[in-house]
Amino acid sequence: MDVRQAAGTARAFIADLFEGEEIAHVGLEEVDFDEASNEWKITIGFSRPWDRKSVTPAMGEVRLTRSYKVVRINDESGNVISVKHRFFEASEWAEGGFRI
Repeated sequence: MDVRQAAGTARAFIADLFEGEEIAHVGLEEVDFDEASNEWKITIGFSRPWDRKSVTPAMGEVRLTRSYKVVRINDESGNVISVKHRFFEASEWAEGGFRI
């Protein structure tokens, strides 16, 4: 499987798995291939309705936070092995957002 197939599999799996949770703003965040385990590790980010944080309540401005999930996919079979939450270290965050 190539990187596009792995990313598409991960995105489709997340959309199906979280179907009833009204996820939005689904996007590819990271891709990694682990040669030792022959697995793709694809990070997918998305927002859910309860992830909204009010920045200025008086003005009604809303800021969305994101959830990040790492989807592990076996390269040979294309089967999803696991989905885990992705935590970021404080050092990975820069002023104004995530540092890439």
